[in-house]
Amino acid sequence: MTFIAAILLAIFVLPSPWGLIAIVLSGIWETGQTFATIRWSQRRRAHIGAEALVGATARVVERCDPAGKVAVNGEIWNARCENGAEHGESVQVRGLQGLTLVVERDQATVSAPASHQRT
Repeated sequence: MTFIAAILLAIFVLPSPWGLIAIVLSGIWETGQTFATIRWSQRRRAHIGAEALVGATARVVERCDPAGKVAVNGEIWNARCENGAEHGESVQVRGLQGLTLVVERDQATVSAPASHQRT
C-alpha cells in the first residue's frame, strides 16, 4: 500500500529527484515489512492434530472403566482411564495411544467419592 502511495506521489506531487527517492524508500519498506511478517508467522510450530490434546481438560460422556468416551473441544474420542471415571466427570488428557486418549481424573473429582457425586 505504501508503494502505491509513493508511486502516486511521485507522479502527481513530488518533483523529479524526490519522487524516485520516495519510490525506492517505500519499496525497501514494503520488502522489509513482508520479510518481518513471514518471520513472525513462522516463529513457532502450529499445534494441530491429536497431539495438541495432551494437557487438555475433557468431559466423560461414556463411563471409562477402563475404556470409554470423552468429549474434548466438541469432539468425542475413545478414552482409557485406568482409575475409572464416571459420566460427566472432568478428566485430563495425559497421552495418546493410536486414536485413544489416555486420561486421568481431575484432582477435584478424585477427592469426592462416586457415591456422593450428583448425576
